[in-house]
Amino acid sequence: MTRNDILLGTALTLALAVGCQILASRLRIPSLILLLPAGFAAGALTDVVNPDALLGPAFSPLVSVSVAIILYDAGLGLDLRHLRGTTRGVVVRLMVFGVLLTWGALLGLGPVLYGVPTGVAGMIGVILVVSGPTVVGPLLEHVKPPARLRRVLVWEGSLIDPVGGILGAVVFHGLVSGGGSGNFRILTFLAGLAVGLAGGAVGAALLWALLHRLRLGETLGTLAQLATVVGVAAGCDVLFDDTGLIAAIVAGLTVANLPGLDMPARRPFFETLVQLIIGLLFVSISATVTPKSLVPVLLPTLALVAVLVLAVRPLVALLSTTGPELTPRERAFVGWMAPRGIVAASTATTFSASLVAAGLRGADKILPITFLVIVDTVVIYALTARPVARGLGVVRPARARPLLVGGEPWVVDLARALRAAGLDVLMWAGGAEERRRIEAAGIELAAGELMAVATDPRARLEGVTAVYLLTDDDDFNALAAIVMADSVEGPVHRIAPSPGGRGVVAPYTAGGTLFGPGLVRPALAARHERGARFHTRPASEPRPPGHDVLFVVGSDGRLEPVGEAPPGPAAPGDTLVLLEPAPADGRTPAHG
Repeated sequence: MTRNDILLGTALTLALAVGCQILASRLRIPSLILLLPAGFAAGALTDVVNPDALLGPAFSPLVSVSVAIILYDAGLGLDLRHLRGTTRGVVVRLMVFGVLLTWGALLGLGPVLYGVPTGVAGMIGVILVVSGPTVVGPLLEHVKPPARLRRVLVWEGSLIDPVGGILGAVVFHGLVSGGGSGNFRILTFLAGLAVGLAGGAVGAALLWALLHRLRLGETLGTLAQLATVVGVAAGCDVLFDDTGLIAAIVAGLTVANLPGLDMPARRPFFETLVQLIIGLLFVSISATVTPKSLVPVLLPTLALVAVLVLAVRPLVALLSTTGPELTPRERAFVGWMAPRGIVAASTATTFSASLVAAGLRGADKILPITFLVIVDTVVIYALTARPVARGLGVVRPARARPLLVGGEPWVVDLARALRAAGLDVLMWAGGAEERRRIEAAGIELAAGELMAVATDPRARLEGVTAVYLLTDDDDFNALAAIVMADSVEGPVHRIAPSPGGRGVVAPYTAGGTLFGPGLVRPALAARHERGARFHTRPASEPRPPGHDVLFVVGSDGRLEPVGEAPPGPAAPGDTLVLLEPAPADGRTPAHG
């Protein structure tokens, strides 16, 4: 390729990787639905989107290192406090039965469907046992199942990837070396597992020394994480293929759960980097699949996917969730969630080329089969997961569940009004008197450690759809709004401080403030103290004079705060949360 071809191919690959993800976010669909066909089309229609030509022998090692970064990031999001007791048992059983049944299905069906040797069928089987956070996570964000069900599926998807990678390496070495006894393969698997675990321990120790002992800041700390993960994963892969995946996720899991380790925020850098890597990998790997290679395996793969989706996965779920850990409806949904993702693609890319070069019959079918299984499973689950979850009743209620932080009298009165509008309101306050006030109002009080969890950059507030910071400390509201932004699925808002206030941070922090310029915190508190109260009113009725609209509660339970701009036209069934004008004489107005 010429220099211009390389430049054009690199630019087009990057444009497709980013453009597909932007378009997918607008269409509210998983980005893989667009990335895979875009990469395949670019590889088929152009000569410049060709990773083998662009990168040469460096393509496969770069894929392995990139997947290690993805799994390290996944490990950072795994909280061991959520993997205990019954949840741990379900995850372990899902992995064990998933590997055995998927591998067994391919060993039996592979030679029949594709005419390949048993060894190649076994190679395809271990490649397809993996799932992965890159596909499971976005699908669950779309479905929004209960927290317990989400944790089980995320843990399974994150932990099965490195296990599948090691199994792939074991089968690969067995094929290129002419086989071997069962005991030899078991020892090989255990050796690979030991290399990965040791590498993960070394990576965690290095990160602890760099982040804890040297007290690196956010920028250098993030660079230290990236360099350590790449170095440890590459070193493990040199010793044993694909053990870098285990090292990466073990390092991330260990660092995320070490007590007292002040981790620098991994967002936005790591999140941006991982999203970019995912896009580049899927476009590049898809571009290596040719239309000619898909034709012979297209119909057999549709039959294989039907078996995996309709028989193998439901059987895995049935055998793995027999206890009381999950409800029957949740068990059914587990049986309908097993998409394949980037680790399957990268493993197929890494091993298939070497097996083809070694002259193994049928090895040229590994990558196109894997590509089709990824496309089919992602499309099937992306289109059906939410309807299935709704039908089973395992979707979290659509109605908003706001968290109000603060316990002043006006905040408690506002919480009462939101609850009267039909919302499930949660409150938190630090002072004992404020907490007693909340309990006396009959409003659910969050646990005392909630704010510690919410301000942890590795944690997530599950079930909370928005946070409203309404304390009488403007600086606390401003700082908490920044720190909590990545811990909540929805927005984080703070009450605006008074103009010209003396706060150290609040007057200089932009964005996310509630209501209009005349409804800052001191004005709201003073108006409430003089007798103004919050109440609700159907949006279809005329608004009383002098009343300010603070929130619009949609007929579907959505909660929208009103900013400086006046509220738009209300939809039928909407409810307004209003603040009365304060009576001139300070008396509390009568309510009907």
